[in-house]
Amino acid sequence: MDIHYSVRQDGTRTVVEFKTESLMNPLDLENMSTSLMNLVEVDGHRHIILDFTPVKYLSSQAIGVILALHKKLGQHDGKLVLCGVGSQLLQLLKITRLNLVLKVVPSQKEALMLK
Repeated sequence: MDIHYSVRQDGTRTVVEFKTESLMNPLDLENMSTSLMNLVEVDGHRHIILDFTPVKYLSSQAIGVILALHKKLGQHDGKLVLCGVGSQLLQLLKITRLNLVLKVVPSQKEALMLK
């Protein structure tokens, strides 16, 4: 298990909770990318919620990981939802227009209630 996040099941949904304020380290992101892709390709998860509550900093590589996961889930009729996105991160998503591509909701509770 990665120290930067935890993974748990909530019914059919897979919740990935980040536990760090910075997703900037290239090596950590490389490992995270592999683990997240394996959730979809190996373990067959189709509905993934990424909870960014403690995260303040995101590198462009981290955004690439999120987009790759979004694309991978799309190929499998899956769904990716982001929640707990703070104002700094939300600003970043708006600048990159990713808020139009990715589903972003305020809280994990709301993410779990989505169909």
